[in-house]
Amino acid sequence: MERVPNLTRADAVAAVRNPLAFIAERWTPTPRTVRRAALAALVMSVVIVVTGGAVRLTGSGLGCPTWPKCTDNSLTATSEMGFHGAIEFGNRMLTYVLCAAVGWAIIAARSQKPYRRGLTRLGWAQFWVVMSNAVLGGIVVLVGLNPYTVAAHFVATSALIAIGTVMWQRTREGDAPPRPLVGGAVRQLVWFLIAAAVLLILVGTVVTGAGPHAGDSSEVDRMPINWETVSKVHAVLAWIVVSLTFALWFVLKAVDSPKAPLNRTRDLFLILLAQGVIGYVQYFTDLPELLVGLHMLGSALVWIAVLRVLLALRERTQAEADLPGPATEAALTRA
Repeated sequence: MERVPNLTRADAVAAVRNPLAFIAERWTPTPRTVRRAALAALVMSVVIVVTGGAVRLTGSGLGCPTWPKCTDNSLTATSEMGFHGAIEFGNRMLTYVLCAAVGWAIIAARSQKPYRRGLTRLGWAQFWVVMSNAVLGGIVVLVGLNPYTVAAHFVATSALIAIGTVMWQRTREGDAPPRPLVGGAVRQLVWFLIAAAVLLILVGTVVTGAGPHAGDSSEVDRMPINWETVSKVHAVLAWIVVSLTFALWFVLKAVDSPKAPLNRTRDLFLILLAQGVIGYVQYFTDLPELLVGLHMLGSALVWIAVLRVLLALRERTQAEADLPGPATEAALTRA
């Protein structure tokens, strides 16, 4: 067993000045640890979507009527606030869990050897999105669940999921320049798919803002749009995404694509089918809360699956500068 070195005064000063560099000098995580850290941050981003939906669907959006405190006189929910206060405050506490997961991803990426600046920046990008979205969430409460701020809150979370997905993928790749696995026409088709998915998400927030689940039992403003009409537009966009996915799969088969793009496209198609079933059932059963919550989970999974299709169109090997040379290999062999 190796002896743990004593911390000197200089070590303590270095830890205070730059704790990430201090940790990175003394710890090298395995690639598996870095991948798991990135995945944990991504999973928590999806969890926060589901719990945020639970807040809205249980009418607990104003369970804590102010921000950053829960009430004017209490930082936490009180027993008098009941079920709604507990739900809203619990969702706020999960933000700290999300911050911890993102922080762990940043530390793991920063400590990896060799140092990968791009991977660390993706971790920091998630951190700042979480911070800004937490402030936006507070604004949502302070303006009484204004539907436009609620929509912006969800869009920001979708951005967080996008960054988390890219970081998770990058932990399994090298830092060499990306090499396309398919032709330009196929990549262009995928970008059309991405654009349609973004429109699908944006219109979905309008459905939410105009629909019956306002987020609280009190009088809450809604978007002045017929939600059933917007729901039909949302369904049309969903069919466009499904059609583009099927067309992409057919094209990939025709050009004898590598397995990765084909598999990711297949996964997306299956998730879209499940999401479509949930969407139609909830529409024809007057939007039961459980199905709406599942549909929100499905929205996050569809977005991740679409991004994974895009990321599967290229490969990035380990950069030549990071490969061990003859001298390094000899040193490792002697060690």
